[in-house]
Amino acid sequence: MQGFPRVKTPCIGVCSTGIGDSVCRGCKRFAHEVIHWNGYTEEQKRIVDARLAQFLAQCVQNRIRVIDATLLAWQLQTQQVRHNPDHDPHCWVFALLKAGAGQIENPTEFGFEVDLRFRDVPLLALREEIDQEYFALSSAHFDRYHLVPDLFGEERVS
Repeated sequence: MQGFPRVKTPCIGVCSTGIGDSVCRGCKRFAHEVIHWNGYTEEQKRIVDARLAQFLAQCVQNRIRVIDATLLAWQLQTQQVRHNPDHDPHCWVFALLKAGAGQIENPTEFGFEVDLRFRDVPLLALREEIDQEYFALSSAHFDRYHLVPDLFGEERVS
């Protein structure tokens, strides 16, 4: 597909698939996606990227609301935080939290607010909660849609 930018690897350099995880604790891709990433077409990479972005946005939205996407984008540019401008702005918030959650005192100055239920939770802890939920969601998706038991009790990747 021409006209689309190349999909960058979601790898963050802390792969856990080498120690037996079916879902990487770092990038949340499935083990077979990590292994075959360089052989995927751009369209296949886009499909994986879209799933990851959708899951991450969902997990962030459970705790955080973007109130000014323009301000958030400006802060990301100013702070030189790597993010995908094509993803949902809630993914941008997570990128910002990964880069410096401990340095953000007033989230509204960055274009987001924390849900009332979580306002007493430090942003560093909130980032970890989001990451754990993101991993759990990716793992549940893998378990539900990618492992098919056969009649002999063995599992195979579909």
